[in-house]
Amino acid sequence: MREWPISANNSQRQRTQFVPNAIERSTYVLLSSLFLILLYWLWQPLPDVIWSVSNPIGAGIITTIFWLGCAIVLISTFLINHFHLFGLQQVYAGWQGKQAEWPSFRTPVFYRFVRHPIYFGFLLAFWAAPVTTVGHLLFAIATTGYTFIGILLEERDLITFHGNEYVEYRRRVSIIVPLPSKNA
Repeated sequence: MREWPISANNSQRQRTQFVPNAIERSTYVLLSSLFLILLYWLWQPLPDVIWSVSNPIGAGIITTIFWLGCAIVLISTFLINHFHLFGLQQVYAGWQGKQAEWPSFRTPVFYRFVRHPIYFGFLLAFWAAPVTTVGHLLFAIATTGYTFIGILLEERDLITFHGNEYVEYRRRVSIIVPLPSKNA
């Protein structure tokens, strides 16, 4: 059984003094969600309009791209194991006195064209707005930066865990923009 690739580092050992390993990921997801809700609640509007698409067809296309991004995010989580991604599988295994197994490396559907379809879907949703205010633009820029930092950290962990299999996958498949896979 493989463990999470960073389970042996000192920072993780310090965290598990307060948060058991089985609930670490779900605790992170919960706290991240709470901070995001707090951000939304405390957000002060910056209402000046940067751009506005008034053409109904153009606005409809942009809104469709937004919803497509949301759908890609949701579907992608289930393609790679939604319950492991959000820490629920680890909590359930811990409750049963077991350790959750790390999912095997797979490249279902979207993952054949882009290494990070979840992030790609989020970027579509962040940027596809028929009306973009200064506040929305600030949010989109900040979350895009956060997304790319997350990609760098995640890529490092995936290489550590999956090794050459992931290195080869990186060579063939685009990081964020869906493109046809490069042949071996």
